[in-house]
Amino acid sequence: MPKIKQRYYEPEILNKVQQTEMSILKDFIKVCEENNLNYFGFSGTGIGALRHGGFIPWDDDIDVALLRDDYEKLLTIFKRDFDDKYIIVNAEEFSSYPLMTTRITLKNSLFIEGPLKKVKCPLGIFLDVYAFDNAPANEKDFKKQGDITWILSKLLILKHIPFPTLPIRGIKAKLAHCITAMIWFFLNLFCVPHKWLYKLCKNASCKYNGQDTGVYAYFSGSVRYKNYFTRDDLFPLRKERFEDIEINLPNNIEKSLSCLYGDFMTLPPEEKRRNHFPYILKFPDEDEVV
Repeated sequence: MPKIKQRYYEPEILNKVQQTEMSILKDFIKVCEENNLNYFGFSGTGIGALRHGGFIPWDDDIDVALLRDDYEKLLTIFKRDFDDKYIIVNAEEFSSYPLMTTRITLKNSLFIEGPLKKVKCPLGIFLDVYAFDNAPANEKDFKKQGDITWILSKLLILKHIPFPTLPIRGIKAKLAHCITAMIWFFLNLFCVPHKWLYKLCKNASCKYNGQDTGVYAYFSGSVRYKNYFTRDDLFPLRKERFEDIEINLPNNIEKSLSCLYGDFMTLPPEEKRRNHFPYILKFPDEDEVV
């Protein structure tokens, strides 16, 4: 059972990763603005914008989201107009990609995290893009949709990764990994199709699309019920500085960040400062792996 130790970048390498990701973000924002697509930064990117005016100093990714219709339009545009520069990596395009997010991945680069090192798809320096779907305002129905979507998304991960990264340590993690390895074994023993799991999860997530619920959620993350916005919390979007540009944030992103992280404006202790340090890293302008 692999034990993945948190690692940290040399400052100049982290800076280059961040600046490369900024170039992807700028292309993304340009496409959104030219095509009237409403995007928003959230999660760690929201914390970075509010607390640091850019990246969280040790962070190495950017999280952006769109509502489902705009998300699908965005992917169509990138596949059509940026085929020479980016690869769209998601579970629909690649039958080995285990997540419900999409990565807009820079060609001729490599960014392979330890948990994904055996995943056979083009993993490079990327922008992480999430689709938020309508969710019911009724708490019981909201949690039911969240439970089903979350479980299916975790089965999709376990189809490909027997020992996923867990938010627990010690004996609890070892016991949990015994269970995840068993699930991985049976999913593959019985040849459960990747596409079938993906479609089940997407259908569960999209169940209420087309209904005016006034709530938008992403249920496939590490937590089930906390990645959501009401219409009034999301719109109108507001602008905040992020490095040398401005990005859209939800109108009341503070409410979401408090729900997810508690006192998000206070720096966490050093031992809790996490990133996605890659197993393999290569920039597109370099021949050698860093």
